[in-house]
Amino acid sequence: MNLEMEALLSNKTWELVDLPVNRKPIGCKWVFKIKYKANGEIERYKARLVAKGYNQREGLDFGETFSPVVKMVTIRCVLSLAVKNGWSLFQLDINNAFLYGSITEDVYMSPPEGYFSNNGNKVCKLVKSLYGLKQAPRKWNEKLTDVLLNVGFVQSCCDHSLYTLTKQDVFVVLLVYVDDIIITGNNNNEIDKIKQLLSDNFKIKDLGILRYFLGLEIVYSDEGMCLNQRKYCLELLSEFGYLGCKPVNTPVELSHVINKKVSEDTRVLNDITNYQKLVGKLIYLSLTRPDISYTVQYLSQFMHKPLVVHLEIALRLLRFLKLCPGKGILFNKDSSLDLVCYTDSDWAKCLDTRRSVTGYCVLFGNCLVSWKSKKQSVVSRSTGEAEYRAMCSATCELVWIVNLLDELHVKCELPIKVCCDSSAAISIAANPVFHERTKHFEVDLYYLREKVAAGFINTVKVESENQLADLFTKGVSVGQLEFFCNKLGMINMFKPNE
Repeated sequence: MNLEMEALLSNKTWELVDLPVNRKPIGCKWVFKIKYKANGEIERYKARLVAKGYNQREGLDFGETFSPVVKMVTIRCVLSLAVKNGWSLFQLDINNAFLYGSITEDVYMSPPEGYFSNNGNKVCKLVKSLYGLKQAPRKWNEKLTDVLLNVGFVQSCCDHSLYTLTKQDVFVVLLVYVDDIIITGNNNNEIDKIKQLLSDNFKIKDLGILRYFLGLEIVYSDEGMCLNQRKYCLELLSEFGYLGCKPVNTPVELSHVINKKVSEDTRVLNDITNYQKLVGKLIYLSLTRPDISYTVQYLSQFMHKPLVVHLEIALRLLRFLKLCPGKGILFNKDSSLDLVCYTDSDWAKCLDTRRSVTGYCVLFGNCLVSWKSKKQSVVSRSTGEAEYRAMCSATCELVWIVNLLDELHVKCELPIKVCCDSSAAISIAANPVFHERTKHFEVDLYYLREKVAAGFINTVKVESENQLADLFTKGVSVGQLEFFCNKLGMINMFKPNE
């Protein structure tokens, strides 16, 4: 606590003033946390003074609050590119990051108890940002952006938390997630200069080679690099008492579809808190586990009114995770920079709404960088239409990834191959004459035809048994699951023989 107060006072975070008439100060409290290393050892004990931002009033104590964070697809693309080019990856942490932002609003806070007992009725008028304030993340992001832009970095248009620096033959990439920073590039000397620059402006902690970031573990090998969440997964199993359970071979049963009207077990959960907590953790775990994405998106549809049977499916998923908690995505050293996309849909999957499920995955070379499993927003009249809508969603993602890679100085070869197992969807995408089948389509769906005509994508027929996107639209058998996971580059670095 004393170290935290020293940092606040040296940073001149506030001024002690008399409280103006008709103003009410917000409170503050201490938050204590134990920081752990990736192997579970205690790294340090941490105390943080936090303002009670929930007492702030909009328009009086704060204005704009939105602050961007780097997208996970961007992180995967940069990691994949770094492995392919043999770049070193480094991690930085900013100490007391939110204290560096300057606030423009007049915000008054009660003094921390025990530290300013001899100052009468004075309050703290905040000059700098403080943890807990609603505008704190945005103010910190603005401060960091100003520093980086002043030294020649360019902020990405595709992802505002991606910054690139280009000087002759030097190229440096910087990713920002609040106060955690990944930095990589083709020149380590330039990276050291940037670290020193950040150190001159902020108090930074150089964590060295990237190994543990936002709960994601990075394991290096001769093949490349594996991104996994083994520690997070084991903690999840331990929290719900499933460390000693009997594992199962698939995340969900093939015949798991549940209709509320005819289901044998329509009991509603009395206490939905644990269900919501479990599904929320599973959503985060799916960042490195595409094999559970379909099941997680299915469970997340019932967050507000889950049935007992939904909880049973979620607990069964924990038994699947127990089978291989260390499995993750492999970014190999393959030099290919081509994009390939697989799209699929399961027509009328939901028996209550009759909406289909969209699934797609995008590979950068042989490295999986993006995937999605999502129920479509409208009802499709045919299998072909459902597949066509899935291709539209995948095309939008491809356009964004191509623009992102272009900012990373990667020129993707066009047209991009989009693999689909529906002849009807491929025909509709290429042939505008199918009027009877497509006259009810919304205008935005013709976006796909334009991209095909422009030579941006090339739709390719793939056999159903080789359709990797099947993993994101339905439950699959054990054999199919192993095949898809191998093709998508999933590996358990902790047991390489598996």
